[in-house]
Amino acid sequence: MTIRWGLIGASTIAREWVIDAIRAAGGEITGVMSTSAERGRAYAAEHGIPQSTTDIDELLSGADAVYISTTNELHRDQAIAAVRAGKHVLCEKPLATSLADAHAMADAAREAGVVFATNHHLRGAGTHNAIREAIAAGLIGKPLAARVFHAGLLPAHLQGWRLDKPEAGAGAVLDLTVHDTDALRFVLGDNPAEVTAFAQHAGMGKAGVEDGVMGVIRFENGLIAQFHDAFTTKYAETGLEVHGTEGSLVGRNVMTQRPVGTVTLRTAEGERPLQVSDRNLYVNAIEAFHRAIAEGTRPLCTLEDGIWSLATGLAVLDAARTGRTHKVEPGIRA
Repeated sequence: MTIRWGLIGASTIAREWVIDAIRAAGGEITGVMSTSAERGRAYAAEHGIPQSTTDIDELLSGADAVYISTTNELHRDQAIAAVRAGKHVLCEKPLATSLADAHAMADAAREAGVVFATNHHLRGAGTHNAIREAIAAGLIGKPLAARVFHAGLLPAHLQGWRLDKPEAGAGAVLDLTVHDTDALRFVLGDNPAEVTAFAQHAGMGKAGVEDGVMGVIRFENGLIAQFHDAFTTKYAETGLEVHGTEGSLVGRNVMTQRPVGTVTLRTAEGERPLQVSDRNLYVNAIEAFHRAIAEGTRPLCTLEDGIWSLATGLAVLDAARTGRTHKVEPGIRA
């Protein structure tokens, strides 16, 4: 069965990554919804999409699944409308701007019995899967500590609301730290317990919006993970490291949408590169989503996974604001 997709949001991420991934995975895009009729028509023409609309019900009528990539404060109502119409949902992170909204989405999805996934793309990365498999195989012994560096320069064409619209979830934490959280949960197989953090306002973010953050997450098994996220560091590289009792895994240039980067295993025997897939991250995610619809399997990143990353991001914001350690309390067990 060919899955028919509707796009909720004429977004940059869909333009750059998701439209091609849906088509490469065998899906069909039947329509796009935008709040601007003019933008929607131009977007549809640019990408060969047969329908553009400003009405969500019209979009849903011709779709089996939707990809939601509007600004974060709009996700809840759009997702609930979709699942109540019986549509499967792939929603951009963060799921919402509050846990109450995210849980409302989860309740509606469970009641409707549809597939609902969060678009944390790094689960589709060959590098992250190599790290996850190496940890599971015991190649570094017991994991003790991790480090994520996910700071870079936010491109001009992406700045907009990410820097000046707090009500939409602007700032580095809900844009980047949520990805760190999900990546760590994915490779470690463990959940965050509490966080401490400092936010930075280096002149790019407006209206008190943080454009950088650094902090520590303590996981339930005792592992501690350092993270640094920012929109302001033009020459930084990204990375993910996990250090254990018997070795270390060092990923370089891996916190990215592109299928690039390297992973090195370091042990008493020396160091060696791990083999990693260079397959498109988003194609991997869409194919897993299609299988979840057709076969009842698990998507790469569930709605519950998205709640965990949102809860951790909100705890980081609370910790940075208050100067105190904050517990991560998603209200679920995933």
